[in-house]
Amino acid sequence: MIKVGIVDDEILARKVLEDYCSKIDNFELVFSTGNPLEFINFTQQNDLDLIFLDIEMPELNGMEILRSMIKPPKVILTTAYSEYALESYDYGVVDYLLKPVKIERFLKAINKVSSSKIKQSKKNSGSEELQIKHDGMPVNISFKSILYIQSFGNYLKIFTDSRMYLISETLINITTLLSENFQRTHKSYIANLDRVTKASRTHLLIENKKVPVSAMYKIIVLEKLEV
Repeated sequence: MIKVGIVDDEILARKVLEDYCSKIDNFELVFSTGNPLEFINFTQQNDLDLIFLDIEMPELNGMEILRSMIKPPKVILTTAYSEYALESYDYGVVDYLLKPVKIERFLKAINKVSSSKIKQSKKNSGSEELQIKHDGMPVNISFKSILYIQSFGNYLKIFTDSRMYLISETLINITTLLSENFQRTHKSYIANLDRVTKASRTHLLIENKKVPVSAMYKIIVLEKLEV
């Protein structure tokens, strides 16, 4: 789960970001404010994985907040002005969004955050296999053999070249264990993009099986497939 904070003194802009974040399954919005000083006080006692940070604000602007943080989390800057773009990258920001922020551009930005977390997980595990428990027994499944994963109530169905595994797990948790070629395509599906034979705006074809692509994930999926 990615813990998210929003700092923007424009109420409407903040509400838009809150709405977008609520649609992302692995986002947990834990703090949202229009007061930069409230944000600084919050981060002294709490950890965040990602902040959406406005630049033009009273008392402290976004760049001043960035300069004051010793070890900032991932940052996506939001602003109506573009002149800070060059300086912002000196602080290792993930992306720079111009207002009004459109959902398509928002998804591209958060995809960079999700990809980096998956890559880090893979680096830490040093494995090319997914380790699960099936019928109480440990099983290692090669990433290459996985076609797609489907949510099934409180369980997941993992479809591979040879068989289907049913495990007690969530899509959110299993995402952090997969390699970077796996992508959420729908609220109930994760697809192995390396196994896709055909793609459209509504579904992916994997071994003659149709995996749905929802409007929320369409741009990310097609961009990764370079369609």
